Amino acid sequence: MAICEHVLSLPVEDPSPNTPQGCEDCLREGTRWVHLRLCLSCGHVGCCDSSPRRHATAHFAKEGHPVVRSFEPGEDWRWCFADQLIV
Repeated sequence: MAICEHVLSLPVEDPSPNTPQGCEDCLREGTRWVHLRLCLSCGHVGCCDSSPRRHATAHFAKEGHPVVRSFEPGEDWRWCFADQLIV
């Protein structure tokens, strides 16, 4: 896996998810999601780009928090939006 500067600046432990039951924004809007991503800067839970509303990407665009990890059971990978890399 590639390493980027954004991963190196993350806290040692992942933040607690703000909404462990699903996408923070979809729950508020009453919309649906496909897969979930956890922002490793603040704990925002957003839906993936296969989801209709793409809230994880929207969170990156608004907040500038570059790295997420899959919030799906059994998946253990991270994505850096800024570098467009699996890290």
